[in-house]
Amino acid sequence: MMRNLMSWLCVMAALFSGAADGQDAKPSEKDGSLLQKTIFKAGKGGYHTYRIPAILVTQKGTALAFCEGRKNSGSDNGNIDLVLRTSRDGGVTWDAMRVIHDDGENTIGNPCPILDRDPGVVWLLFCRNNQQVFVTSSSDDGQTWAAPAEITKDVKPADWGWYATGPCHGIQLRSGRMLAPCDHKVVGPAPNHRYSHVIYSDDHGKTWKLGGSLPEGTDECVAVEGDDGAVYLNTRGDHKNGRAVAWSRDGGLTWSEVRHDAVLQEPVCQGSAVRLTGAEKHGKSRILFSNPGALFRVNMTVRLSYDGCQTWAVSRSLWEGPSAYSDLCVLPDMKIGCLYERGKWRPYETITFALFDLPWLTAGKDEIAGK
Repeated sequence: MMRNLMSWLCVMAALFSGAADGQDAKPSEKDGSLLQKTIFKAGKGGYHTYRIPAILVTQKGTALAFCEGRKNSGSDNGNIDLVLRTSRDGGVTWDAMRVIHDDGENTIGNPCPILDRDPGVVWLLFCRNNQQVFVTSSSDDGQTWAAPAEITKDVKPADWGWYATGPCHGIQLRSGRMLAPCDHKVVGPAPNHRYSHVIYSDDHGKTWKLGGSLPEGTDECVAVEGDDGAVYLNTRGDHKNGRAVAWSRDGGLTWSEVRHDAVLQEPVCQGSAVRLTGAEKHGKSRILFSNPGALFRVNMTVRLSYDGCQTWAVSRSLWEGPSAYSDLCVLPDMKIGCLYERGKWRPYETITFALFDLPWLTAGKDEIAGK
């Protein structure tokens, strides 16, 4: 009863917060550096529902917004395609939606884009029916894509069943290694138990290998490289204890013991993280995290850490109403983008792009010097 009451109150707050579903939220005098724009809307473009956002900014500064186009229903299974919209002006305007992979009645999903800085190729990992793993690439900022290549045998052991790449962006480490956050289920007496793991490529996407896994009870995850070179993995976990997190000091081959971050409230939902600045270039380490900051899927919140994800000094809500999956990016002008599921009554009515800067996030208490 209490949970239903709180959900209703949050929805009512969202309805009167100024932005109607399906419309662009106009910057207010108070929040002059926040722009929110609907990128995908349920029922438009030939799809019943759009879900599972992932976003990446290319070497040339083009923003690529991926998601699943669910043809006939909002179900996780069925006729699902990968679709894409792109922006060349820092997320202000977006081109028309394009379908980049359609396999008929099969489920094509869990987009996980990764930028290979040298030579600037965008790699995109995805799954077919949550059983097979594929990779494709684009050398022209997402305009065209190579024929998908299956890598299942290289990254999925025989005793694994259900499998998901992402679903958010992957990263390239300073070493050049491209690393994709993933999760899976193991075939056996407890087939619904889930585990986080990573896969990686050390040869610019030619081959992909399986990295380390986290213990049972972890799930969809996101990775960030710290100033010290350690990889931080933040995973969907037990909502009672907050998000589950671990660190790797060997590029994702092995992981520390998992701990729970109680500050990061968890409604059992996917989340995202991205590095905004590093201490060497900008004087401060700044890492961002987004997820529904509640015990249910409402209140899309962005948090900021100055100490390598040990603590979260700042948080601000983008949308108090229904919201779910999200992915973060940093634009060339150091503005922040958050592509997230948002609606008036349910989180899956739109996928919205929020564009804001550090002063907005910190209420004017921090800004980036030497952009």
